[in-house]
Amino acid sequence: MNGRKTYSSFQDIPFDHDAPVGSTRTGMGFSRIEIAHILIAVAVLTLSFSFAFVDYPPFNHLDQIISVLPFSFIAIITAFLCHEMAHKYVGQRMGYWSEFRMYPLGLVLSLLSGLLFGVVFAAPGAVEISGNADQNEMGKISLSGPLTNVVLGFLFFNLSMVSSDLIGTICFYLAYINIYLAVFNLIPFGPLDGAKVFRWNKAVWGILFGISVLVLLFLLKIISY
Repeated sequence: MNGRKTYSSFQDIPFDHDAPVGSTRTGMGFSRIEIAHILIAVAVLTLSFSFAFVDYPPFNHLDQIISVLPFSFIAIITAFLCHEMAHKYVGQRMGYWSEFRMYPLGLVLSLLSGLLFGVVFAAPGAVEISGNADQNEMGKISLSGPLTNVVLGFLFFNLSMVSSDLIGTICFYLAYINIYLAVFNLIPFGPLDGAKVFRWNKAVWGILFGISVLVLLFLLKIISY
């Protein structure tokens, strides 16, 4: 698959060249290179969304960028990281090598889109799956990420409705970014999750994509008031 060696079982992978952090090969295994890639992607996305959520042009509003950075970081941890870890968990549970890898071009596009257009092209990388996964398995692995975002989006939105002003604002922000990432990743194009889910089950894709778009429009309407 794509020039990578495949394994029929996650337990069969020789990790000696880059052993996962920790001494066990059961559960969620992380290699050192994967952790480095995750940290870089989190940093870039945090900055990208901070650019997108301040007045244009961002560099004329450094005080706003600084004030929104902590909220962007929390949102990326709960949205992007949970999304990718859902892919990783389902992939490993199915017995496949599953590790996050950043995409340098995706990182650059994320930064530039947030800086110049206020809409983040959120594709800094992805969990790569290696093994003999069929279309059904790849569909389920791909579905797990955006589905996690939708569930978290609903959870944080409901929390925002019953929380105090500051906590409510943070929860709404978390809900928005989770739903935004769900919609973006469900676009049935190229390497995005939506293309794999669409090929696997068009009905499942249509229902989840439709719900995500409607919720995003609802949240944008609230923001515009």
